[in-house]
Amino acid sequence: MADGERLSEKVLPNGDIYVGNFDGLLPCGMGKYTWSDGTIYEGNWEKGKMTGRGRMCWPSGAIYEGDFSGGYLHGSGTFVGLDGSIYKGAWRMNIQHGLGRKDYCNSDSYEGSWKEGVQEGIGRYMWGTGNTYIGNWKAGKMCGRGVMKWANGDLFDGLWLDGLKHGSGLYKFADGGHYIGIWSKGLKDGQGTFYPAGSNLPYLTKWYDSIGYYDGKQSVLRHSASSNLEEFGTRKLSIKRTISERWSLRGLFRNSGRISHRALSLDADWSFGDSVREMPLHDSGHMLSCSSYKDEQEAQDGSIHAYEREYMQGILISERILDSVQSVPHKNKQRRKQKSKEAKKLGETIRKGHRSYYLMLSLQLGIRYTVGKITPVPMREVRSSDFGPRARIRMYFPKKGSQYTPPHYSIGFYWKDYCPMVFRNLREMFKIDAADYMMSICGCDGLRELSSPGKSGSIFYLSQDERFVIKTLRKSELKILLKMLPNYYNHVGTYDNTLITKFFGLHRIMLRGGRKVRFVVMGNMFCTELRIHRRYDLKGSSQGRSTNKCKIDECTTLKDLDLSYVFHLEKSWRDSLFKQISLDCMFLESQCIIDYSLLLGLHFRAPEHLKTLVEPQDTPQDLSISPADDDASVQGELLIPPKGLLLVAHEPGSVSALPGSHIRGSTLRASAAGDEEVDLLLPGTGRLRVQLGVNMPAQANRKLPLNGAESNEVDLFEVYDVVLYLGIIDILQEYNMTKKIEHAYKSLQFDPLTISAVEPKMYSRRFINFLEKVFPEEI
Repeated sequence: MADGERLSEKVLPNGDIYVGNFDGLLPCGMGKYTWSDGTIYEGNWEKGKMTGRGRMCWPSGAIYEGDFSGGYLHGSGTFVGLDGSIYKGAWRMNIQHGLGRKDYCNSDSYEGSWKEGVQEGIGRYMWGTGNTYIGNWKAGKMCGRGVMKWANGDLFDGLWLDGLKHGSGLYKFADGGHYIGIWSKGLKDGQGTFYPAGSNLPYLTKWYDSIGYYDGKQSVLRHSASSNLEEFGTRKLSIKRTISERWSLRGLFRNSGRISHRALSLDADWSFGDSVREMPLHDSGHMLSCSSYKDEQEAQDGSIHAYEREYMQGILISERILDSVQSVPHKNKQRRKQKSKEAKKLGETIRKGHRSYYLMLSLQLGIRYTVGKITPVPMREVRSSDFGPRARIRMYFPKKGSQYTPPHYSIGFYWKDYCPMVFRNLREMFKIDAADYMMSICGCDGLRELSSPGKSGSIFYLSQDERFVIKTLRKSELKILLKMLPNYYNHVGTYDNTLITKFFGLHRIMLRGGRKVRFVVMGNMFCTELRIHRRYDLKGSSQGRSTNKCKIDECTTLKDLDLSYVFHLEKSWRDSLFKQISLDCMFLESQCIIDYSLLLGLHFRAPEHLKTLVEPQDTPQDLSISPADDDASVQGELLIPPKGLLLVAHEPGSVSALPGSHIRGSTLRASAAGDEEVDLLLPGTGRLRVQLGVNMPAQANRKLPLNGAESNEVDLFEVYDVVLYLGIIDILQEYNMTKKIEHAYKSLQFDPLTISAVEPKMYSRRFINFLEKVFPEEI
């Protein structure tokens, strides 16, 4: 016993009893405390609080044995509940938090990651009935990528939301049949393909092997969340270990390919949950009821057919036979080649040997370092000291590593991160998880370099999941952003529906030789499951605002004079749109900003009907396939998606949404749905939440030119159903002396109202007036 400590018994006035060591008047060392209600703690004390190893028994019969800290269950330990359930794993402040295993009294068990008392992260849940789920959880429910195997041999590998199949997935039946398609809230919804039992599908076998979950006969978990959870209660997990295991667990799902277009993101947020025992555990549906008859038919003619099906909220509405499966591999090879050409991604992937390869490695390493350093800091309001060029993190990253930095494959570089606390709060404001942010930009897949669509000479990079755009800045643009950042922070914090570019990080890299490269990380306005068929950059000026028609393709960003459409929105949506545009323009005007533009993206619901657009080089082949219709073209036949856009009452948690800045902001209400918040229901895609500037249904009208007498009698229009994506970009050009000189010079040559360089008040007024013609008010 240490000096000053003594063993004695003390009875408190409230009836509690303590027997053990004291340090002065406070319990310290080993001791036993018995509360008046019968609760007993026996273990280590420090400064009057339970700290260290100990055991606590409650009158109800519950028992905890493990680590304590400051009077809380904190560390690793084992808890036996009143109902007989046993949890062995990590704790934080009396709550299960970290890696752990729980065996329930009904023979169910869960092994994996916990957060605030519920499953969240990667984990495996095994039901007493023999069903098993391995994958993502969030807030106690299956959410994200995961595999469910039922005791009867059925298996589903795909996306989940709130414990239900939601998104792209593959369902394998016990008899060997497969269905690949899309689900919405547990029901098949959209197009999919059914392959009967006996189909020769070698690519599916490779797909299973690459994922590493199941071999078709038995469950195989190739990498466990904790290979030795039985010993977990005898040791503590450091923060470093927990983070490293979370990152290694993401490797479970990487390099496994994609089920269909971009609906299945393999770098999704890996999370977990608890109320899983209430979920429906089987989904054979229509497939089993019709497979036996068709198998018999196919056995008679010696061939096996695949079936393309379309569902609407679980109801089969159409079906057609594809080629016999024996000939599918050759056909699929041609179709995959055709699809890869049609669905070509924007930009060029940066690989070793690329001119930007080392720059990309440096940027990724710097962002990992900064985000990892700032994320553990407790959340707080930003202060004036968090803004400005002096609010920064600086670090040198030698190639061989240092006391503070790891060795790396790039060249040595100096890193500077501006206003880290401000941008951390901005990411939190837009509900972007730090781990997801790092995985998106700094994951194993390289960034993609885009050709610059403007005259600034900036280089653009796109993350592989297309959630973030990274743009190089001039020094003057960096200074403008730092100068306006306090007011920008207040503006986007006040207006959830702001259309202004979302900024998430500001960095500078200084390479060997003194070359400095500045970057800003922004949200991608076109991060959507739908294919963007046309892109427009609209400023409201006309001088030089057209595109060379010989260079136009689907990825080209067109300009003001190229736009031949007007767009009709519901009146309340149009009012909300221009109210927000006016607020955003007032902010930019107050910062003396000009040269900004509205970036507008169009998704045509029936693109195969577009015979002529403003660009004469367009052909039906250019626009014939949309993401929801990637498999529509078979044997030269084109399937036309249904025309019209269906709005349904919004159901929180049921919409198909990619994580990113779009999830912030209110859902729009529609008079057609009783002035309720609405989702856009699209076959093959599911529900899309309708927000200001995101997933907005509209009618695009294009006036047809007529010759002769007909032109004086009637106006003809082409009308298209479109989904709009829009936002205000390029907000880092100040109306400075250079722009004033440009205005004076160009005014001598052109009409001053048609040039881009005009004073901020006139610029914003002209910008809004132009957009009012693009989105005319209904008469």
